Amino acid sequence: MFGRPKPEKAPAAPKPAVPSASAETVLGPTCVFKGMLQGDGTIRVEGIFEGTIEISGNLIIGENARVRAEVRATNVSVAGMVIGKIHATGRVEILSTGKVWGEIQTSSMVIDEGGYFRGQSVMPGAEPEFPMLEAPRPDREERVIDVSAGSDLREG
Repeated sequence: MFGRPKPEKAPAAPKPAVPSASAETVLGPTCVFKGMLQGDGTIRVEGIFEGTIEISGNLIIGENARVRAEVRATNVSVAGMVIGKIHATGRVEILSTGKVWGEIQTSSMVIDEGGYFRGQSVMPGAEPEFPMLEAPRPDREERVIDVSAGSDLREG
């Protein structure tokens, strides 16, 4: 009632798929790389990459990046463009500016509003049982109704 009004707390920002740890390796926006990139830790691509990426850490595709590759990583975050295959043991996130054409194999996938994906996604593991659209009815035995007899049919 008396005193200063309490300041309102700002809502917490959503957590990104890829941890906010700084990238250990960065391919800058003026970099063009063709070949195989292997390593540990977090890699951030801001330029153009063509080839294969195999890392045991996280991969961040920047907003202006253009990647044509087969990718194997723990988590992949796409804000730019990717053409190819993405195999992630963790999570794939396509941000609102991200575009992916190809195949994604991951255990978890998120596509933000505005993000684009065209291709096939596969979630490995035990496939759940496909749900039946209608439960089977035990009373649905082969019943035949003879309409030619007309015993129950009345003419109007």
